[in-house]
Amino acid sequence: MGKSTIFNNLTGMHQHTGNWPGKTVENSAGNYTYQDKNFLFVDIPGTYSIMSNSEEEEIARDYICFGNPDCTVVVVDATCLERNLNLVFQIMEITNNVVLCVNLLDEAKKKKIHINLDALSDELGIPVVGVVARKKKTLIKLMKAIQQVCSHKNAIKPKKISYSPIIENCISEYQNILENEFELSPYLSRWIALKLIDGDKKILDSIEKNLSINLLENEFIKDAQTIIQDKLEKSKIHQNSFKDLIVSTIMQKSEEICKKVCTFEDENYSKRDRKIDKILTSKKFGIPIMILFLGVIFWITIIGANYPSEVLFSMFAWIQDKLIYIANFLHCPQFLSSMLISGVYQTLTWIISVMLPPMAIFFPLFTILEDLGYLPRIAFNMDGIFKKCCCTR
Repeated sequence: MGKSTIFNNLTGMHQHTGNWPGKTVENSAGNYTYQDKNFLFVDIPGTYSIMSNSEEEEIARDYICFGNPDCTVVVVDATCLERNLNLVFQIMEITNNVVLCVNLLDEAKKKKIHINLDALSDELGIPVVGVVARKKKTLIKLMKAIQQVCSHKNAIKPKKISYSPIIENCISEYQNILENEFELSPYLSRWIALKLIDGDKKILDSIEKNLSINLLENEFIKDAQTIIQDKLEKSKIHQNSFKDLIVSTIMQKSEEICKKVCTFEDENYSKRDRKIDKILTSKKFGIPIMILFLGVIFWITIIGANYPSEVLFSMFAWIQDKLIYIANFLHCPQFLSSMLISGVYQTLTWIISVMLPPMAIFFPLFTILEDLGYLPRIAFNMDGIFKKCCCTR
């Protein structure tokens, strides 16, 4: 989505960038000066959700919730806005100091997708800025929006998701207790109320640890839990389906907004991708095609690496002979020449000869698969298998 690219262009740092979610796996900080004011930017892991299903999501969630940022900039992909709005709504549950940065407008233009940024801002109730991350000039509007949010020049009132009446009633009950007992802000108390209803122990433990409060030990919370659970069960809302209900409500709202703010000159712009998806992610052909692709890549890597490896071995051996001749000519002590030439030089050149050719072949081929969009399809195909092996959370 270009999050780290924007971070690099603003701070002058050189974070390694990638085009897949979760590329950044730790927080990185950098400074930027705008209108004689210094801003500290923190680049947190890329994610599509903060519902804590992976380490990256936990890092991002904990910083947004408990790091007290003056402004949270959410970078989304203009070519798939609907999917990204899921994260935007989740963050707007926690804080009102949010700026939405719609990146890849150039790619959206190529696909003949037009986004009404002003209408999107009205729908969400937050500042929305369109940028092309590679072009620094487009980031000036983003910095202006961030500066206005940090200086509280404009009152921002994000439009919250309205869930079903029974869920909203349960949220209100928890919110009243959280605000009165723990003096939490309305935004944070609403989000914590949702997590209390959800009952995710890991998130609740993180909340207690970071806010230094005992949620589950509080008598009012305990009493409310019993009443709320009874209400939900009577409404046939069970704990294991609650999160799905929340996500489906958010996605429905995201779809409604996208229909209002996005226009497509070519309604069938993604028709070809959908046809490819049906083949590459099908139960019948998905795994065999994946094995074929990976098999071809490994075969090219292993067989193809033999030829440059032989060339490198020959070249380094020729250089080694010359080094030995020079060492003998200079009457270099035997132990020193053996240590430097037969030890350091020979070991280093062997490693280069063996490792460099396959790396030089494998990584470009894998990058091609990534650029073609095949890696997410591999992840989709392997998801069920990894879950059965207990390799996912």
